[in-house]
Amino acid sequence: MMGSEVIIVPIMFGVIFGIIYLFFSTRNKERMAMIEKGVGAELFNKGKRETAPIWKVFILNVAVLMMGIGVGIFIATILDNYTSIGEAVYPATIFLTAGIGLYIGFTLTKNLDKE
Repeated sequence: MMGSEVIIVPIMFGVIFGIIYLFFSTRNKERMAMIEKGVGAELFNKGKRETAPIWKVFILNVAVLMMGIGVGIFIATILDNYTSIGEAVYPATIFLTAGIGLYIGFTLTKNLDKE
């Protein structure tokens, strides 16, 4: 049955469009109701604080992720050569160290925002 792919893809795009449309239309209705009640516009900017530029955060996270992947490949090679674990050690170690790298990047990003 090749017809199911033709149906599934438009449904997925429709669901994504529907969620985005509902989010923005609801937000617009809430803001219009607040404006009608006379609430000031400073409420819309409440909670926004000065953060680090997005390019710094992106470069920091990508750099730490790549270092984590490199360390994972290095550790996996050592484990493969000196133990009898097998070839499954490569993806396991790479994903583990990449996850650790992403967590470290997240922590560094939080510290970057504090400065």
